[in-house]
Amino acid sequence: MASPGVASPSADEQVLEQPVLGSRRLSNLLVAAAVSIGGIGFVLTSASSRFGRDLLPIGHPAALVWVPQGLVMGLYGVAALLLATYLWLVISIDVGSGLNRFDRKAGEARISRRGFRKLIEVVIPLREIQAVKVEVRDGLSPQRRLALRVQGRRDMPLTRVGEPMPLADLELAGARLARFLGVPLEGL
Repeated sequence: MASPGVASPSADEQVLEQPVLGSRRLSNLLVAAAVSIGGIGFVLTSASSRFGRDLLPIGHPAALVWVPQGLVMGLYGVAALLLATYLWLVISIDVGSGLNRFDRKAGEARISRRGFRKLIEVVIPLREIQAVKVEVRDGLSPQRRLALRVQGRRDMPLTRVGEPMPLADLELAGARLARFLGVPLEGL
């Protein structure tokens, strides 16, 4: 299996598949873990303040006044735990993962992504694909993505959301896909 976003043609050169990485990334796992630990810490601090006993091994949260400090810490903790629950749910479902499948024999491209409740799948006839577009935008929120320019529709994104792909991988994947589909490569 090829690295995410890099095309890997099959032996008969009739099918090209590109796996797409979803939300199961190290960065998402680290953020979810940090929010979970922080939320538990705030809730334990609030409980320590309420019951007058230190439930954390560091500091002296029992010394906090319950109203307003302990109460506010508890609200922050509950909010953080709700956010952490959402993040762990997104990671466990692996929202955004999927496959780009281009089949010459069937004459279609199937773009599938995992959503919250169901699999989202778009089928595009290969004859409607006009070009493969490489979009590179640097700055505060850099964006590097591959998209299909489709006749009569908006551009169809093909690469993962979030972390930008290395420029060399993006160019290689775009060139392979354009060559496979027999369409021009735009944006370089």
